Amino acid sequence: MLELHADEIAALCGGRLDLADPATLVDGPVVIDSREAARGSVFIALTGEHRDGHEYVGDAFRRGAVLAITSRPVDAAAVVVDDVEKALGYLAGGVLRRTPAVRVCGVTGSSGKTSTKDLIASGLRRSGPTVAAQGSFNNEIGLPLTVLDVEITPAPLVLEYSARGVGHIAYLTAIARPRVAVVLNVGSAHLGEFGSREAIAIAKGELVEALPTDGIAVLNIDDPLVAAMAARTSATVIGYGESETATFRITDLALDDEARATFRLVTPLGSEQIALGLHGRHQAGNAAAAAAVALSSGMALSEVVDALASATPQSAHRMAVARRADGLVVVDDAYNANPESMQAALEALVRLGAHRGGATWAVLGEMRELGEQSEALHRATGRAAAELGVDHLVVVGEVAAAMGEGARSVGGWTGDCTVVDTNDEAADLLASARAEDVVLVKASNAARLWQAAERIVGGAAA
Repeated sequence: MLELHADEIAALCGGRLDLADPATLVDGPVVIDSREAARGSVFIALTGEHRDGHEYVGDAFRRGAVLAITSRPVDAAAVVVDDVEKALGYLAGGVLRRTPAVRVCGVTGSSGKTSTKDLIASGLRRSGPTVAAQGSFNNEIGLPLTVLDVEITPAPLVLEYSARGVGHIAYLTAIARPRVAVVLNVGSAHLGEFGSREAIAIAKGELVEALPTDGIAVLNIDDPLVAAMAARTSATVIGYGESETATFRITDLALDDEARATFRLVTPLGSEQIALGLHGRHQAGNAAAAAAVALSSGMALSEVVDALASATPQSAHRMAVARRADGLVVVDDAYNANPESMQAALEALVRLGAHRGGATWAVLGEMRELGEQSEALHRATGRAAAELGVDHLVVVGEVAAAMGEGARSVGGWTGDCTVVDTNDEAADLLASARAEDVVLVKASNAARLWQAAERIVGGAAA
């Protein structure tokens, strides 16, 4: 974070100093975990469902913190505010306004945000320092923490913007207003909270509404709900996708034997063949969006192509391919899940299985926040697995059990389905997988199904 004095932080947060010297210099990191405090830190005392950050203020100060932001007086130097979470946002927004050279690129969508953010950041780093969100730091806490990593440089800042309701992204853009906005898709994620895809589109479009007139909106023109967002901004609109009207057009898209996308990207600066090292057909669209951002920042097309071709997964549990000691391939995509990302992952699984000549195993868990359509959408995912020809479907948990019903309803499917209660039971079943087989593990992050993936990879060879 920029170097600030305690009184400056109090002014930015709208709070009052308590037991704090106004001249105290804060020049360390902003942390919400007392164990991460270091010399010069400011500790944010958030109160959650299970823990009250105020109880850890003393620990943060013992580790080097010099100031806390709290909602009540504590026995330490503090800025006392009405709402700690909002104060964190005020602080981040204030710091960012002091660094006008920072160019914010925002990414949103129902799926693919983190992968695309990582692709954008890896490309922009070819031209110089770039700050990007860690993992999925994309909400009211994660986004301002990322913003507070900025320095006084013209370095790009690549952020994810998530939403669980209308107005959430608007709140985040008040903290960090983007100059470039990327909208990937409008799918079924968080359908239970929004009620409809149209409502999701309203929320996602708040990102492009925040653009200045000289900004850039990068929109997936293949998604009608995203393409319609062009009418919600006066910024320059760049469409990407497979449509003939796309400014950044994907043609000749194919998957190699490892389910990695190869395609020709047609741009206003020429066209190039791109071979990605990332797994899954959906990564082509993510790459095209990243290319649009990079080229608009002034990078040469050849640099962009090289950056995309050499990109590797940067965030955990997202189409991460690992191998057991005997060679069994395990694809850990268990950070998040919705019907659209399940479909994409299953397609990649089947492609990988065809290449290796072994059986395919889909270990699937619950997709959360789907609301009243949850059972139907889980059932549809099971049908998709059977229709694609997955050999072994392992369903984990009561909510996801409808996947099994869906798979068994597909006439002519020759595979099998087992429903289990726990991640350990799922991992135990995979002990019988052969060296030439391929395993996909996928669910919403709260299911922690990645634990099964780690057990499978680390387990004894069959």
